[in-house]
Amino acid sequence: MDIIGILTEEFSVRREQAENVVALLDDGKTVPFIARYRKEMHGALDDQTIRRMALRLQALRNLEERKEQVRAAIEAKGALTEEISAALDAAMTMVEVEDLYRPYKEKRRTRGSIARERGLAPLAELLLAQSPDADPEAEAAAYVSEEKEVPDAAAALQGAMDILAEQIADDAQIRTSLRDLYQRFGTLVCTAADPEQDSVYRNYYAFESLMPRLQGHQILAIHRGEKEGFLKVAVTAGEGLAEQRCTRPYVKNDSPCGELVRQAACDAAKRLIIPSVHREVRSALFDDACAKAIRVFASNLSQLLMQPPLRSTVTLGLDPAYRTGCKLAVVDGTGKVLDTGVIYPTPPHNKTEEAAKKVRAMVERYGITAISIGNGTASRESENFIAELLPTLPHKVSYMVVSEAGASVYSASELAAEEFPEYDVALRSAVSIARRLQDPLAELVKIDPKAIGVGQYQHDMPKADLQTALDGVVETCVNAVGVDVNTASAPLLSHIAGISAAVAKNIVKYREENGAFSDRRQLLKVPKLGPKAYEQCAGFLRIPGGKQPLDNTGVHPESYPAAEMLLKTFGYSLQDAAAGKLDGLEAQVKKTGRSALAAELQIGTYTLDDMVAELRKPGRDPRDLLPPPLLRSGSVMEITDLKPGMELTGTVRNIVDFGCFVDIGVHEDGLVHISRICDRYIRHPLEAVKVGDVVKVWVLDVDPARKRISLTMRKEH
Repeated sequence: MDIIGILTEEFSVRREQAENVVALLDDGKTVPFIARYRKEMHGALDDQTIRRMALRLQALRNLEERKEQVRAAIEAKGALTEEISAALDAAMTMVEVEDLYRPYKEKRRTRGSIARERGLAPLAELLLAQSPDADPEAEAAAYVSEEKEVPDAAAALQGAMDILAEQIADDAQIRTSLRDLYQRFGTLVCTAADPEQDSVYRNYYAFESLMPRLQGHQILAIHRGEKEGFLKVAVTAGEGLAEQRCTRPYVKNDSPCGELVRQAACDAAKRLIIPSVHREVRSALFDDACAKAIRVFASNLSQLLMQPPLRSTVTLGLDPAYRTGCKLAVVDGTGKVLDTGVIYPTPPHNKTEEAAKKVRAMVERYGITAISIGNGTASRESENFIAELLPTLPHKVSYMVVSEAGASVYSASELAAEEFPEYDVALRSAVSIARRLQDPLAELVKIDPKAIGVGQYQHDMPKADLQTALDGVVETCVNAVGVDVNTASAPLLSHIAGISAAVAKNIVKYREENGAFSDRRQLLKVPKLGPKAYEQCAGFLRIPGGKQPLDNTGVHPESYPAAEMLLKTFGYSLQDAAAGKLDGLEAQVKKTGRSALAAELQIGTYTLDDMVAELRKPGRDPRDLLPPPLLRSGSVMEITDLKPGMELTGTVRNIVDFGCFVDIGVHEDGLVHISRICDRYIRHPLEAVKVGDVVKVWVLDVDPARKRISLTMRKEH
């Protein structure tokens, strides 16, 4: 198998690009490092493409390994032929390989194997020959034997037909043909297990769709509905079509033997092939839907993690509750906890005046300008309390309701206990809620991505595939932003390219024992952080105010000589770079000529472009280019306040196959169906919106009883 050729074709890249990516991966280089610092080798492919290539490379190598295992197994049985070997070479999926192996697999005792034990294989071969002159009954009489438990000719013929049925069922071409039939022309039919029982799956109680037209969210909903016992699911493909595809290659004529072969082929179809193919086709549908859902989940997570931070803002985190009170945590602009407390403004206590006095005192004492409210239990009442309190505060304070998905998991974790041993679980959660508003990326990396809740049917996804995809997203986001090695937590550091969880803890321990890092080279003194790890991680770790100004940029240490020569060429110093006084650098590089300058500096043009961008804005954060989060300062609306036609501004909270959910300031997020996201046709909402977008919407319909809000982003004329 030409793996490089397959990657070249599937990813529309040059063969040299594919070869270099594979070589870098095989050399142990991480995806972020390859994407950022080896652009000349792969032609500036983005990290997502490289990550997909890495996954595809592993899948192709697994396929190749399985082919060799099957080849060896068939050869061990003395059955390997040039035809089978060529078919294995040509196989492009695991299903094709397993189809080829099926006839040679060790099987449990079956009707066909029992018939073979009784010596009926020659009779099966005679039937398959379908001689017009042959008399099946007369031929079968010769196989009657009490000793072999073949009492009469009918039993002999049935045994021979069982052998033929299994032979036909093991035919790889037949199985491929039927699989193709159901995938292209099959119909999925859903009915209710109990039509009288209401459920969220009612839309599928009488549902059918051609297989190619099924949407991913429909497949996932049907899968879960069947799993929970609300739905019954069947697959059909036209009257007798499957049987025809099984009989056509085997029935040669309408002789008596031909008729028995036809019966055997129909038996093979109904009893052995169709049930198996149904499972395979539905499994393939589900796998494809899962793969698409994981991509959406990953995209949503990436957008959430890359939300712009509220820099240098003293924030009050409020974790709502009823009986146990709302927990408070004040954190400064760096995330350090300044104060904690508990208030009881919600039922059953309703101590609003006492709570207001305490919050007001915190605002005045610490200069709080933002309040982050968790969206869990008692969120609505807590938001009302804060909204009514804001006009009475001494200076402007805004608030935002943030998702607290995963906050309770984090606050009860060993990590949280290590970070805040002096606080109980509830107060840790309030700290996390405050920090989520301040810096979503730094806080959310502490939580299992699956618990963040920005996808659909995530609990039904293959765990390993989902975890791999989401871990990749976190790694990409953390390395795209970079981290301050002197302030980053161990969980944040552990997502930097080349740094394991153990090394991340060693970095934190080293700076606690030896003080802040003043130079990137000091990282080599950290236990277990050797030259290879340093090469991978150094460019993503920042040291503001260190000895070497370039340490606060994304310029890799291997390129420091070139960077210093670049600055010197145009009359700049490292101090100019540190102060951000390089406004004319880009123009001078363009005037000199990128290619000529890159050759003089002995670097590639991609590296030169990145170097110029980094030198112009040391310590830059790509999240700063995004619009800030939408903070609120007015009164709170209820769902009953909404009227059709009302214009509102909201924030996209989640994206699914059929639309997006928008937070418009009421407790329930509103749904914008995919058909109402924009005026042009889109295949998926991700083509037009992303998590965190601040959008203008209009209310279409409100159902207070079901707590459903229908919105549109297309103004109705």
